Amino acid sequence: MSSSTVEKHFEKLRAEAIEHLDRKRPGGVTRIQVGSATCENAAGADDVADEFEKHIEASGRDDVLLERRGCTGNCGEEPVVGVFIPGKPPVNYGNVTREAAHEIFTSHIQHDRIATQWALQTQDSTSEPPFRIHVCGGERCIHKLDWNVQEKLQEALKAYEEPLASTLVFSANCFGLCSTESAEKVGYVLVSPDNIMYRVQSPEDVDKIVTQHLVGGTPVEELKSSERSATQRFSEIYGDVAYLHAQTRVALRNCGVIHPESLNDYLSVDGFRALSRVLQDEDADSVIEKMSEAKIRGRGGGGFQTAKKWRFATLEKDQERYFVCNADEGDPGAFMDRDMLESDPFNVIEGMIIGAYTIGAKQGYFYIRAEYPLAIQRLEYALQQCREHGLLGENILGSDFSFDIELRLGAGAFVCGEETALIHSIEGERGQPRIRPPYPTESGLWGHPTVINNVETLANVPAIILYGADWFERIGSQASGGTKVFALAGKVKKTGLVEVPMGTRLSDVVYTIGGGVAGEKALKAVQTGGPAGGCIPAEACDTLIDFDTLQAQGSIMGSGGMIVLAEDDCMVDVAKFFLQFTQDESCGKCTPCREGTKRMLEILTRMTSGTAEAGDVDKLERLALLVQKSSLCGLGRAAPTPVLSTLKYFREEYKAHVEDKTCPAKRCTSLIRYEIDPDKCVGCTLCARNCPVSCISGERRETHEIDQTRCIKCGRCFEVCRFDAVRLI
Repeated sequence: MSSSTVEKHFEKLRAEAIEHLDRKRPGGVTRIQVGSATCENAAGADDVADEFEKHIEASGRDDVLLERRGCTGNCGEEPVVGVFIPGKPPVNYGNVTREAAHEIFTSHIQHDRIATQWALQTQDSTSEPPFRIHVCGGERCIHKLDWNVQEKLQEALKAYEEPLASTLVFSANCFGLCSTESAEKVGYVLVSPDNIMYRVQSPEDVDKIVTQHLVGGTPVEELKSSERSATQRFSEIYGDVAYLHAQTRVALRNCGVIHPESLNDYLSVDGFRALSRVLQDEDADSVIEKMSEAKIRGRGGGGFQTAKKWRFATLEKDQERYFVCNADEGDPGAFMDRDMLESDPFNVIEGMIIGAYTIGAKQGYFYIRAEYPLAIQRLEYALQQCREHGLLGENILGSDFSFDIELRLGAGAFVCGEETALIHSIEGERGQPRIRPPYPTESGLWGHPTVINNVETLANVPAIILYGADWFERIGSQASGGTKVFALAGKVKKTGLVEVPMGTRLSDVVYTIGGGVAGEKALKAVQTGGPAGGCIPAEACDTLIDFDTLQAQGSIMGSGGMIVLAEDDCMVDVAKFFLQFTQDESCGKCTPCREGTKRMLEILTRMTSGTAEAGDVDKLERLALLVQKSSLCGLGRAAPTPVLSTLKYFREEYKAHVEDKTCPAKRCTSLIRYEIDPDKCVGCTLCARNCPVSCISGERRETHEIDQTRCIKCGRCFEVCRFDAVRLI
């Protein structure tokens, strides 16, 4: 089939999609977007959407449209609502309730007054600036220029009156437009809502943008950038939300922007254009070469080069090949895959079809956790729509390539995230790993060559084809191209999904995006990589995020968990928590993992309960190294990582638990006690009245005492005492 046939099929499909959307939402319509992912729904998004529907109906306005979208990953602000009024900058609201929906509709939709109580924007509604300026804060841009673009813009704007003088100027993350090869000194500036990207090389360029564009209203044509970044569209919509403007969204570029169940929405943002290009112009070698140039490494944890994995499969003589998407996301607190499948399922499907075409597979499988009902529902619906429109099945887009995808539900076993265990599970066997080699690309499903990529890896594939391998490579570090998505959690002010370029400093994620440690406490460590990852201490948090740099610090990238630990977290208890998980999830096939993790957990339990013996620290370390070296699969070999990393950086804390029988962080209840200071106690009886086990004795206006044999260490007396008489020791 000729390439022109594929192009005609795709352009016809896209034209129909845009025509449908134009009829549904004409240019003059005001749109209200409400999230619809699992986290949004749990926060009350359905109730909020219902409230907006009632207001639209009661108002009688036919120029207001309610839309559902995916999740932006801004967990601390859910439900998030976006309001898009023609000719006005978009406004995003957080923590929206039914009451907030009422005010947003009556004030903003009806009278064009921003409901500032819930607005996520930083502007003052009484003096709304006409422009928002995003300055590329990518490492390569800011290091090439010997002057500060952001400061120059702010300085130039001060010469003008309000509201122009208060124009929002902030540092965004990498746009992916700079060149790694060129020594040219250039920075990039995005002016919204006009959405014009400028290249600036001198302070005079900034003056020209201010005087000619912002003041005079005429774009500076000679400074316009001819390139358009995949991250630009997200910045245009959400760039003024502090949590999001510091990110670079590639894998998540459509999440929170399009309706996840609408193929038309996905086609309107160039969805499946990458697939049509591949089917028109590419063969396996050229696609693999693009993946190699992009320096994309597997985002599932191992960081193996995607190009190499695909190449190995194509070199096999066996022509019956399979392509599998690993959506078995088992790390505690990780929800990157779930969010992508709930918010942008077509993007992952497109990446999978491109991968299957490259290796010559006719059949694919999504292996997804049964605990993700909404993701499963949306994935099934997306697959159905793709089949109905010729994007799956026989002769995709009129080409000679045929490929289809089936869903397989996992039973919640953490070990099935390992490739060979996943293969056994799809085949209907018990999910246990096997010795490698042979690797799945040699002998996988039913003994045939099989490529397994995780959700995030595949979500990047269409962007690489669409925007170019060099663009993707520019965003990342020297060793790894592109971005990485993290589930930011723990003792941090702003939690949620974070997507940043490879090579970003760990501290930038915690402080610039996350807003710093909650409660203004001191940062103690950052745990990366899920239960098989390690803890990086605060003094090493300028580490650049990359597979190799994190490994050098004693941790791993993993699938993308990132937990912030504060000064009052006990590192021994943290190691125990993660080891408890991996010990519970051990498949039991090999002795080092089955028995080794159990013995390690016993030692850690003794430490946190105050019964540890001399030599337990060294014994724990020897055992951890043995399990690391001799376990059968990667999960078993990584299980001791939390223990080894905390021993490396916080050994004194372990010694305190063993030798002094104390917990420096005051977290291990068996190693702490509450006492009442007789010099401060006034005998108010408040502590005794609040004690749940009545272990505090003493008469009114007399010093009280705590019976240590009955105290359960709940800390209630410490919380309620108004005279600081209760001490935690």
